[in-house]
Amino acid sequence: MFDEMYSSDASVREHYSKVNLWLEKMSSSKINQKNVEAESHFRRIGITFSVQDNSMSERIIPFDLIPRIFTNSEWSKLEKGVIQRSKALNAFLADIYNTGEIFRASIIPKELVYSKSSFEPSMVGFIPPRKIYSPIVGVDLVRTGQNDFYVLEDNCRTPSGVSYMLENREIMMRMFPDLFHSNRVSRVDDYPTRLLQTLMSLAPKKCENSVPVVVLLTPGHLNSAYYEHTFLSDQMGIEMVEAQDLFVEDDFLYMKTVNGPKKVDVVYRRIDDNFLDPLVFNPSSVIGIPGIMQAYRTGGVNICSAPGCGIADDKSIYVYVPDMIRFYLGESPILDNVPTWRCENSNELKYVLENLSKLVVKEVDGSGGYGMLIGPKSTKKTIKEFYQKLKKNPKGYIAQPTLDLSSSPTLINSQISGRRVDLRPFCLVGQEVQLCPGGLTRVAMNEGSYVVNSSQGGGVKDTWVLAD
Repeated sequence: MFDEMYSSDASVREHYSKVNLWLEKMSSSKINQKNVEAESHFRRIGITFSVQDNSMSERIIPFDLIPRIFTNSEWSKLEKGVIQRSKALNAFLADIYNTGEIFRASIIPKELVYSKSSFEPSMVGFIPPRKIYSPIVGVDLVRTGQNDFYVLEDNCRTPSGVSYMLENREIMMRMFPDLFHSNRVSRVDDYPTRLLQTLMSLAPKKCENSVPVVVLLTPGHLNSAYYEHTFLSDQMGIEMVEAQDLFVEDDFLYMKTVNGPKKVDVVYRRIDDNFLDPLVFNPSSVIGIPGIMQAYRTGGVNICSAPGCGIADDKSIYVYVPDMIRFYLGESPILDNVPTWRCENSNELKYVLENLSKLVVKEVDGSGGYGMLIGPKSTKKTIKEFYQKLKKNPKGYIAQPTLDLSSSPTLINSQISGRRVDLRPFCLVGQEVQLCPGGLTRVAMNEGSYVVNSSQGGGVKDTWVLAD
């Protein structure tokens, strides 16, 4: 297992040296005090996550005090790779909803794309401003060696977690200001400004406001990411709205205000496609805006992210992203995919069934660490159950080797212990394409665990990119 902080000879890597000295000076009582302070901060501001069990409870996410650190050269490769991938995914979405060149080139079977529920027929023949379907792309990355980074999955709809990234940094700077004075850490606090600029750069063709009006559309306080909705709208200085605050008239979208209707140009939506417009999608939706799709298609408003961009998240489409990069950009992929077996292919299914105890099996439409099998960590009973699931519905699954995720030093009961981590950086795609120099590092707090999702016991930590 690759250790982020320690070399193979147990020496501390140079970019962790100052953090190591800081840790050596901290007593157990100080660590406990700061852990309590961090938890109190999260509780006070309301950062929670939903646990998908019988209790459906809200819990404070575990926060680890030891930052994860990248050198500038390490980050440079990741930055170029994530930006490259984000461009290719947007080109793919523009293509499949219009000319379909990638189908004619026999790179991706059109039957695969058209059969997905995430493919949205109402988007066929429509191109959003600047051909940007997904202006916020979250690419989940894992590390297995010094220079070995792999893309685990892409998130093009509404990637969440950026509020954790920002709050992690805020609390670290508040509790340990001297640590930042001794390390040149790239800032992330300007992400909301960058996000707003990106959204404003995607104003629709009928925008008449000199400064485009942007709103954040939330499904309401019962949504598991509601804190993030309120946080981002507040940080961007824009209105957070629900369906009852908006209406469509003459193919334009308006927001109700005390001073009368106000025209809206860009909707940063945090609700699913199916609930967006009851006239086009789910007719029983009470959290959507009737007629917003007509306003969208006629250039009266822009919806970010575009309906139907979830097809780019699909795990069976993920297999083809390196081919997309070559086809649309004429470049070699900078970041590699994890080797993946598509179970709908009979030969690949045969291999997966014979090696279930060694593989990770995921639902094509699954998320949050649910609906998956981690073979080496599973019981014979669970493996047998997945065997039957795969036989019954092979199209619903992919399989990958069990990667030994890198380990990051983590404070467990006031002791430093290695725990596996992943990373979700956030790429903004608008007039400019830019990657925030940091991201959300998720950590598997349970010893030996590979699952970093907060809903299954994972925590978070601050992510540092050191400036030159």
